[in-house]
Amino acid sequence: MTIELDTSRMRQALALAAGVRALTPPNPWVGCVLETADGQVFTGATAAAGGPHAEASALAAARAAGADLRGATAWVTLEPCAHHGRTPPCADALVAAGVGRVVIALEDPDPQVAGAGAARLVEAGIEVLIGVLAGEARQLLAPYLHHRRTGRPYVVLKMAATLDGGTAAPDGTSQWITGPEARADAHALRAESDAIIVGAGTVRADDPALTVRDAPAPRGDPQRIVLGDAPEGARIHPCRSHHGPIGELLDELGADGCVQVLVEGGATVAHALHHEGLVDRYVLYLAPALFGGDDARGLFAGPGAPTIDAVRRGQIVSVRQLGPDLRIDLVPGAEEAR
Repeated sequence: MTIELDTSRMRQALALAAGVRALTPPNPWVGCVLETADGQVFTGATAAAGGPHAEASALAAARAAGADLRGATAWVTLEPCAHHGRTPPCADALVAAGVGRVVIALEDPDPQVAGAGAARLVEAGIEVLIGVLAGEARQLLAPYLHHRRTGRPYVVLKMAATLDGGTAAPDGTSQWITGPEARADAHALRAESDAIIVGAGTVRADDPALTVRDAPAPRGDPQRIVLGDAPEGARIHPCRSHHGPIGELLDELGADGCVQVLVEGGATVAHALHHEGLVDRYVLYLAPALFGGDDARGLFAGPGAPTIDAVRRGQIVSVRQLGPDLRIDLVPGAEEAR
């Protein structure tokens, strides 16, 4: 029964975390479920940066209801913090509340935590279990985990194509390949990202605004970055121009606290990032349409794998129907890990 309860409560906590995905960066999006010894259940999720963490929110909800927290169990999707940042340590708050058991999905790789939160709980005599639904938590928190481990933002390459791989007609026309549901989903990706990267060629050809219009954006529009220079008067302004290696840009963005970047550049930019192995997740929207020839423009512009043995392979982690279209998420395989 404990295993079933731990799984059920952790799944509830993961849903809470997913609900604040676009709100909390650069902090991790975390959910917490708290159950008192007499069966009362309270929940919390991380607030916007500077606000209370998930554990603090759940504890506050319990106290507001006059609940006795002694011997309570907390299920939390990421190890409680043990350091003073803009908020007090969550591990100390759980100890002070008299919680008797804490179930954690993942240890936090942030050097300021990295086991210290769990150790603080154990030192206080609290039972700690780590690893419940760790795989699901790892997938949900992939951008945060990548940033903390590498210092670089998680790179999502978004592309849209017909079923036969065409992204534009020979005359360059391409809007709209996908339907409104897929476009709204792409805007949700923008809302989750701290920055959007696009090539100057795409800016000149399509004049995109790259704002979040078809999805909630609690943090507003992400930073817009052009590889090259945007023409004066382009809708993408205000934006940042970058000249030089993309890797240097990723280093700078990571140092600034950017957790995820969304690449919406054309086939040339897509090829450059793919060729350099800089993509952490490919998001491909497939429309039920066919150009039906070999002269449509493709997803990548540049030389591909010279042999079948050189083809880069990965793992499809998600396939979703969005109106008439499909969204396919692919992550590079272990052999592609940097």
